[in-house]
Amino acid sequence: MQFLSFFFNLLEPVFKLGQRWLGTSRLGWLFVGPNLIVFGLFTFLPILINLVYATTGGVNLMPAQRPYTGAENFQILFECRDYLDLSSCRKDVFWRAMFNTLKFSVLQVGLMVLFSLVTALVLNRKIIGRGFWRGVYFYPVLLSPVVVALIWKWLLQSQGVFNAGLVALDMPPVEWLTEGGWAFFWTVFVSIWAHMGFYTLILLAGLQAIPGDLYEAAQMDRASPMRTLTRITLPLLMPNLIVVLVLAAIRAVQVFDEVFVLTGGGPGSATTFIVQFIYQTGFAEQIHLYGLAAAASLSLAVFLILLTLAQLRLTRASQAGQKVK
Repeated sequence: MQFLSFFFNLLEPVFKLGQRWLGTSRLGWLFVGPNLIVFGLFTFLPILINLVYATTGGVNLMPAQRPYTGAENFQILFECRDYLDLSSCRKDVFWRAMFNTLKFSVLQVGLMVLFSLVTALVLNRKIIGRGFWRGVYFYPVLLSPVVVALIWKWLLQSQGVFNAGLVALDMPPVEWLTEGGWAFFWTVFVSIWAHMGFYTLILLAGLQAIPGDLYEAAQMDRASPMRTLTRITLPLLMPNLIVVLVLAAIRAVQVFDEVFVLTGGGPGSATTFIVQFIYQTGFAEQIHLYGLAAAASLSLAVFLILLTLAQLRLTRASQAGQKVK
C-alpha cells in the first residue's frame, strides 16, 4: 500500500499538468490515448493496408511496387455468366467457398442454437451433479481450436479409433474425412462440440435472470410445460437468443482453424470455406495473389458488418417490444 501511495504521489504532478493544459473535460483523452494508438496501429491501419492491396494488382508484396487496378479484383471475384452455375464463374473456387460457408453457417448455427437452448434448459433444472455437468459442457470451450481438431482427427482418420471400433464389430471402415459428405458433416459436428458450451452459458445466464415468480404463477394456473416454455421462457430469453444467434453466425462465417487441421479443405473443395480461400489465395498457393485475397477479405468484412447491424436492430426491436408489453 505504501508503494502504491508513493507511486501515485509521483504521478500527481503529471495529472495536474495535464488538467491545466487539457482541461477537466478533456483529461480522459490522456488515459485512453495510448489504447487508441495501439488500437489504431493494429486495427485501422491493417484495414487501410488491406484496402490498398484490394485495389492494386501484381504479385509483389510491397505496396509501392503494386500497380493500381481499381475494382478489377472485385470484378474477377464476382464475374459469372450464370450465378446458378458455379462452374461458369471466373473464380469458381471463391463461389464454392461462399456456398460452402453459407451451407455450413445455416446448418451449424441452427443446430448450435437448438442444442445450446436444450442444454441450457436441462442444466437450469435441479438435476443430480448439475455443477459437474455444467463444467463438462463448458470444458471444450477452453481448448484451443487446433487441439480440438487434432483430437477429432485422431478419432476419425482412416486408422483412427472410430474405424478400429467398426473393424472390431466386423464392419467395413468408413472414410470419415476423405468422403465429401462425411467430411462436411464432421466439420459441422466438431464445430458445434467445440463451441456449444459458450452459447449454453449465455442462455443459462438468461434463464437464471427470469423471475421465479412467473413460473410459480404459471404452475398455479396449471399451465403445461410447453405453454410455459412458449409464453414465458422463450419471450424473456429472446435478447440472449439474438446475441447467441448473431455471435454464432459471425463465428461460423469466420471458421478456419478446426476445418484446416481436420480436413485441409478437402476432399477437393468439399470443406473449403471463405477464410481458407483467402489464406490459400494470398499465402498458400505458389503465386501469391494478395489483391484477390484482400478483395475477398473485404467482402467478408462487409458481410460481418451487416450481421452486426442486424444484431443491433434485432436487439433494439426486442427491447422495444418488451417495453411495450
